[in-house]
Amino acid sequence: MQELGYDDDVDHALREEVEAVTGTELLDEDAQEVVDAVLLWWRDGDGDLVDALVDALVSLDDAGVVWLLTPKAGRPGHVPPSDVEEAAPTAGLHSTRAVSPSRDWVASRLVSSGRGKR
Repeated sequence: MQELGYDDDVDHALREEVEAVTGTELLDEDAQEVVDAVLLWWRDGDGDLVDALVDALVSLDDAGVVWLLTPKAGRPGHVPPSDVEEAAPTAGLHSTRAVSPSRDWVASRLVSSGRGKR
């Protein structure tokens, strides 16, 4: 799994859980390997979400998924769900579900045609 958008505010416990479940360390944004999933931390003010989502697809396997993590409502950097729903189709993705993996972050599972069928 590749991790993009890492900063001081990420949920370190969640990162550790992901590494424990996958059995591997998260790859950073410089990794060139093909990955099954991308963990993208995104905050309001980080730039253009569409561009970030397109960039997340570069190393993603055809059956892979993007987990877009955004701060929950009321947290600094909150991204309204409507922004995700607008950006995802423009990047060739659609949201299949959202979960709350931690106290401060919401994760949206994004896939494109032919992706996420595992």
